[in-house]
Amino acid sequence: MSDDEMLAHDMLAYVRASARLLDLPLDEARAARVAGHLQRTAVLAASLERLELMVEDEPAEIYCPARPVPGAAA
Repeated sequence: MSDDEMLAHDMLAYVRASARLLDLPLDEARAARVAGHLQRTAVLAASLERLELMVEDEPAEIYCPARPVPGAAA
């Protein structure tokens, strides 16, 4: 079994186990699609982790929620 086949098999097993644990109804076709998306996400994340990025390479803004306006509807 190749590494890609093993990764796909492991992802599908993970999706099935997670669905059972969370009591999510997933048929085999949907579980396979979810596993495929998760596998692509893992490949993308691994490629990003290999980059040597510094803080200044992507200066994310600091989240500052707006203060509520007195008397405004929520």
